[in-house]
Amino acid sequence: MSKIPDLADNGSSCLKIICDFSPPRGGMPSLIGDLDGLNPDIVSVAYNPGKSVRVNPVAAAAWIKANTKQDVVFTLATRDMNKVAIQSLLLGAQLLGLQNIVIVEGDGLSNRDRERFKAVYDFQPTSLIESVRDMNQGKDFRGLKLRVATDFSVGATIDMGRPSDSEIPLAVRKAQAGGKFFLAQAEFDPSVIARFRADFESHFDKGHAPPVFYGVQILAKDGIIFGNVPQRTRSELESGRSGEEIALELIQNLMVQGVRTVYLVPPIFRGGRRDYDSARRVIESARRLAS
Repeated sequence: MSKIPDLADNGSSCLKIICDFSPPRGGMPSLIGDLDGLNPDIVSVAYNPGKSVRVNPVAAAAWIKANTKQDVVFTLATRDMNKVAIQSLLLGAQLLGLQNIVIVEGDGLSNRDRERFKAVYDFQPTSLIESVRDMNQGKDFRGLKLRVATDFSVGATIDMGRPSDSEIPLAVRKAQAGGKFFLAQAEFDPSVIARFRADFESHFDKGHAPPVFYGVQILAKDGIIFGNVPQRTRSELESGRSGEEIALELIQNLMVQGVRTVYLVPPIFRGGRRDYDSARRVIESARRLAS
């Protein structure tokens, strides 16, 4: 299984794509058939999208790895579990041969949510990253010795919609805590990405910044849109331009900047449905552009 930082370093001229995947709302293997033919470099298994009940991302990632031979990364949110539960789940992930993990806080709860379930937040994302680093050194959160140290490559997320003067220092702290890579949320303006990239990398010795997989969402006219979408892009989509074309144009612009690490987000529709066929076509076309 490939660790994500190693994958990013394996040939800087090669395009590396992590593709977002929503685990199904049922435990039947046939429900994961949407992955057929997708073939990114890494499948990123999301954590309960929309705060809905879904297959646990550790279980889904392990099934995908075992049955499709795809490399995987699973997402874990600090919102829902206490320290014992999280570290026990991570030992289960170790048992299943998983090595890549992305740590997020998880969406906040609305008043209606709070009537139905509770948030925990025993860890914050940065403190959980530190805790995973300790597990990799053979210690649990109480300082007790594990029988076998873990070997996780831990990553975090970057919110491109937040001001960079607060988001970049936060990302740097996560890297100092042990974060080895980042998934950036979708941003449709290449100039914003260029400025962010230059500022972020300036905080590290040259060539030693953790890899950032920059988010590219494939838009759909009737889909859910995340991030700040320029009005020009919205107008093009409304006028009939394909979301796949828009995504490929952004990927091409990123490659011109020297970016070779992309986090691809397939179209998302109301109710959680995804269009992975669209993602497959974008991946195939992007690789042709990069070859």
